Amino acid sequence: MIREDLRNIAIIAHVDHGKTTLVDQMLKQSGTFRENQTVDERVMDSNDIEKERGITILAKNTSIVYKDVKINVIDTPGHADFGGEVERILKMVNGVILLVDAAEGPMPQTRFVLQKALELGHRVIIVVNKIDKPDSRLNEVGDEVLELLMDLDATDEQLDSPILYCSGRDGTASHNPANMGSDLSDLFDEILSYIPAPEVDDEGAMQMLVSSIDYNEYVGRIAIGRVERGTIKVNQDVSIGDFHETKKQYRGKIVTIYQIQGLNRVPVESAKAGDIVCISGIEGITIGDTICDFGSFEALPFVKISEPTVEMTFSVNDSPFAGREGKFVTSRQLRDRLFKELLKDVSLRVAETDTTDSFKVSGRGEMHLSILIENMRREGYELGVSTPRVLYKEVDGVLCEPIERLVIDVPESCVGSVMEKLGSRKAEMTQMTPVGSRMRLEFLIPSRGLFGYRSEFMTDTKGEGIMSSVFSKYEPYKGEIARRKTGSLVAFESGEAITYGLFNAQERGELFIGAGTPVYEGMVVGASPKQDDLVVNVCKKKHLTNTRASGSDDALRLIPPRNLSLEDCLEFLADDELLEVTPKSMRIRKRTLSNTLRAKERAKL
Repeated sequence: MIREDLRNIAIIAHVDHGKTTLVDQMLKQSGTFRENQTVDERVMDSNDIEKERGITILAKNTSIVYKDVKINVIDTPGHADFGGEVERILKMVNGVILLVDAAEGPMPQTRFVLQKALELGHRVIIVVNKIDKPDSRLNEVGDEVLELLMDLDATDEQLDSPILYCSGRDGTASHNPANMGSDLSDLFDEILSYIPAPEVDDEGAMQMLVSSIDYNEYVGRIAIGRVERGTIKVNQDVSIGDFHETKKQYRGKIVTIYQIQGLNRVPVESAKAGDIVCISGIEGITIGDTICDFGSFEALPFVKISEPTVEMTFSVNDSPFAGREGKFVTSRQLRDRLFKELLKDVSLRVAETDTTDSFKVSGRGEMHLSILIENMRREGYELGVSTPRVLYKEVDGVLCEPIERLVIDVPESCVGSVMEKLGSRKAEMTQMTPVGSRMRLEFLIPSRGLFGYRSEFMTDTKGEGIMSSVFSKYEPYKGEIARRKTGSLVAFESGEAITYGLFNAQERGELFIGAGTPVYEGMVVGASPKQDDLVVNVCKKKHLTNTRASGSDDALRLIPPRNLSLEDCLEFLADDELLEVTPKSMRIRKRTLSNTLRAKERAKL
């Protein structure tokens, strides 16, 4: 049976190509909101961090109704570090809308998500977005997308994908960029005519694959997925298991079923094959599990999620200021929180270590792990984080490391400095093409070569450069890369930073703290231009004497300190340093706090 009243689609694209803005307009034009309803921009980015950073982190479901057809739309993340979200939700849909920026064209993540969609045989509607940009290149971008499809071995049918031109901000789409019309009706019509309606068997035994997990304090885990066969009902007895039989089958009961209408989850008594539903009541359910009628279990295969490439050690905060700002400070609380994250994030790995107070956490990239750290500190956790390390692999007896495909867009005047810096980080250039007044450079670079580079890159390009990378493959180890060319300014004693002490310390390097900041021995208070660490006394007071001299009491002028974000701190960390993260502050510190002990350790080396 073909369900003509339903379409399931995902919107995929590189970061910042306008997916969430387009979904906003689709919701508005389909009548989801009341005429006088106040709606936030990028309404699908519901998480606080998503709103602050302007990026999508979690894939989210919504639905619209057009010409009596329900269209389930899934908005996906564009950042490579959250690619696991995209990989798994593609199992829920029958087609995708591929968004491409009219100026930037296909970027690394465009290639990655499109490849996953083509492997599953999905139909693709190509949408060239942001055509109202002054530097848009409509014809060239269309050709670049077709070249990308050919590169990825698309079928003849996929090569004939329809192309639309769109302005997500204005809410217009058309097959002809010269005549844009006034709404998205051309896009809606294309979805109904080109994306296949789900072919379903609604008479057979119920079968559903769990593609995503949500969590609610009141009902516990909420499984989200598409009903593949039959009808799912409230209070139905079911069998749960997975395709690879890594866990034993067990019995459960469906307590509630929700369908998504607009931005709301609406409780229903039953749902048919083809519907995307959220169900609660089954304890212990995870992503990749299959839910079937009790007594007729038949597991469905789940997409293989790419392995993590970067690892950090999360440990209990043991600094002198531990426990002052956070609610959750023990190793048990840290462990429970990390293992709870595994329920929602299939790309994450958590492993116990030899000690009970530290855990190895692996993810897809620095940003993937930094979002987890940011979420934890907002929830009230205190922890210590080590420098990021790449995960090596042995292939045929050869030590291999992850290589990233890096694409950089910079003004022509900055090309030389960018190539020089990347050359020292073992990058190999594969392509260089002019794009309007700028240059696009493509490199293959070891993942560890990108650690700490973003802030240097923004300085070298005066803030005008755009860089993005996606994991490419494992290749033999490329040799040593100098991670950091600066040393640290380390606090000499515990106390409060004084203007007089800071004034003397700022001559030695760039400071990270201002007057009045509490410090402890071994805390990093700044960066030294030399590679060696320097111990400075920022708590030093001016000794009072009864001698007066002209000029001795002039006001001391401090250079404003550099405020480091979480990503900046992770980039700055050296191998012998930790980042202390608490709900109110972030402090970089030495692993060995005592200056005397560190000096002895260096002497032994």
